[in-house]
Amino acid sequence: MPAEALKTLFHPFEAEALAMPRKGERILFLGAEPGLRLPSAFEAGLHLVQGFRPHFRALQAAGFTVAPQPVGDGFDAALVLAGRHRGQNEQRIAEALERVVPGGLIVIAGGKDEGVASLRKRVDELVPLDGHMPKYHGIAFWLRCPADMRAAAALRAANPAQLVEGRFRTEPGMFSFDRVDAGSKLLADNLPGDLRGNAADFCAGWGYVAAEMATRSPGLSGLDLYEADFDALEAAKGNLGGTVAQGFFWTDLLAEPVERRYDVIAMNPPFHRSRAAEPEIGAGMIRAAAKALKPGGRLVMVANRQLPYEPVLSAAFASHAELARDGMFKVFVARR
Repeated sequence: MPAEALKTLFHPFEAEALAMPRKGERILFLGAEPGLRLPSAFEAGLHLVQGFRPHFRALQAAGFTVAPQPVGDGFDAALVLAGRHRGQNEQRIAEALERVVPGGLIVIAGGKDEGVASLRKRVDELVPLDGHMPKYHGIAFWLRCPADMRAAAALRAANPAQLVEGRFRTEPGMFSFDRVDAGSKLLADNLPGDLRGNAADFCAGWGYVAAEMATRSPGLSGLDLYEADFDALEAAKGNLGGTVAQGFFWTDLLAEPVERRYDVIAMNPPFHRSRAAEPEIGAGMIRAAAKALKPGGRLVMVANRQLPYEPVLSAAFASHAELARDGMFKVFVARR
């Protein structure tokens, strides 16, 4: 759907409902994704923001200027590509309202099956829209940035940072931002009691599993976190303060090599990019973990019960065993 939503976003310009941005104008693009193709007459300078490492690297490779977080203000206009996370969409719109000059154009687009119609209604209640246009199974809508910050403040207030279990600070859009997910909880509850040496948490998110490793395993001498979501990794830095955690690496583990070697790796790998399960993601993570472990090192991981990771573990490790399972998940330990 991202390719369709990207086309929806630029359709008002191509249909001449909106004037093409001119050369010399600065446009902030929040949530930009790979597959971006600009209309031929679109001459403004784009400043892309994308915190998901694989998308960031793809956009950078395509020649775009891209950063993991917004930088600067006084932009002439903004584009916002909406996804399925309502809170994250509203935060991005607030960001655009805060960084675009008064009267500047803000264009938002998303897929109909990801809630863009309700997002349009919500924004229209705060700032009157100038127009909207359906196309490519999505909707684009636009407005002019008001001089005051009331709309931005309302969107921020509706989507505050969370404090999970009274100690983990998270933000909308992060994986399981409002609770500890059941898979990570099962993994933490079944960590072997004799973990020692240098450890890593692959796919660390906002730091729950790493924090549990640090608490439950006093024999660890160091702990590094690897995560593809920039904002989640930034949250993890705060959530792991005062622990044995040392390194925080914004990394695409499927494409970028891990330079350090570990005695222990724990992980709760993602198993989908879209709504459909993609077991190859987890399989790639298993192979990356095997390469990053020292001889004799251990991997402890959780996976959905239906995902067939046992053959991958057999091929990548000297041995493996199932430690636990419940109605949804299973926990493995494997030795290199």
